[in-house]
Amino acid sequence: MSTNGPGVVIVLGAAVWPGGQASPTLRRRAEHGARVFLQSGAALLITTGGTGRHPPAEALVAAAICRRQGVPAAAILCEDQSTTTLDNLRFATPLVPPGARITIVTDYYHIPRALLTARMLGLRARGAALGFARADINPRQHARMILREAFALPAYALRLLWRRWRG
Repeated sequence: MSTNGPGVVIVLGAAVWPGGQASPTLRRRAEHGARVFLQSGAALLITTGGTGRHPPAEALVAAAICRRQGVPAAAILCEDQSTTTLDNLRFATPLVPPGARITIVTDYYHIPRALLTARMLGLRARGAALGFARADINPRQHARMILREAFALPAYALRLLWRRWRG
């Protein structure tokens, strides 16, 4: 996919808490996605994530946060069916205009897996995330997320290679 077209920011989903409240992770991603969108002059922002344990869909909650941060409603599309990183990007791909420059917004520890997934789907993307110091994550959660990604990244790589091999 060429990267000469309009900019598209894809915000990856995260949990919604009881009462439809964004988890700190979802709030952090959506607020950062809105900043990236507004600073980059992108044409489109896609929020992702289906309904998990608590409604509404992650994408809808993230979109509301982005609107409150100044992103025009007309510039936001929601992919509200996905439940995994692979599905976030797979279901968002048809919403991306041909040739768009894609920026994936997620947490810093999740960027490698998100970019690997994007590349396996044929998307040329870059990542944007707040660093650890600005992410407002306590050290125990930080360690848990790093450990999770240490196992998830190779597992995802194998899963994606298997999918590609099987056709």
